[in-house]
Amino acid sequence: MSNEKSMSLVGHLEELRRVIIVSVISIIGFTIVIYGVFREHLLQFLLMPMEQMDIPLIYISMTEGFITQIKASFFAALIISLPIILWQLWSFILPALYQNEKKYLTLVVPGSFFLFILGVAFAYYMVFPLAVAFLIGISGEGLSPMISIGKYLSFLISFSLPFGIVFQLPLVILLLTKLGIVNAEFLSKNRKYALFAIVVISAMLTPPDAISLTLMAAPMLVLYEISIIFSKIFSKKTENESEDIGQ
Repeated sequence: MSNEKSMSLVGHLEELRRVIIVSVISIIGFTIVIYGVFREHLLQFLLMPMEQMDIPLIYISMTEGFITQIKASFFAALIISLPIILWQLWSFILPALYQNEKKYLTLVVPGSFFLFILGVAFAYYMVFPLAVAFLIGISGEGLSPMISIGKYLSFLISFSLPFGIVFQLPLVILLLTKLGIVNAEFLSKNRKYALFAIVVISAMLTPPDAISLTLMAAPMLVLYEISIIFSKIFSKKTENESEDIGQ
């Protein structure tokens, strides 16, 4: 029995190692391709909000421009590789799932990727330009912004990624519903606590201004309400499946 457990543990570690290697190779490969072929187009796209506000960017060291292009390529590669990474992670836990649960894998991976892209796109097109305009506007009259391209990109990435993560809320709630941890009634009853948590999380993940906080909290609240509806539908479906199995 101990040998079987030892072999099982070794097998899991080998599988985890494979997941990590495939994910890393995917990210590095896409980074190289994007940097070699699309780096100029990518950088123009990322700098578009500043160009629309007619705010020039500078670089303050010899290597900042090069490092910024690498960072931008890596950021884009991470997003492009996300379906591969998600599939690898879910395939790692697949053997632990029951047969009737494995079918949800084909929905979780594209659903998670879609919600992540939706969150990042919402941040980039809707929230980020307003946040930049507000932060520059309150900096003081008579002051000209001199923003380095490296600092700008770091701010953009740290600003956008949290939106991609918090947009996973419906998927997380569906998973908790499937596990029997929450249900639609529980979510509805605790709506006020959820609202408080959403405001706190939004305040932690956005710059210290009311506009950014509101523009993150509002879609999170909408997603929470949508999640309640999905949880109710999913709970009924699970109950019907249980009744069918019992019969």
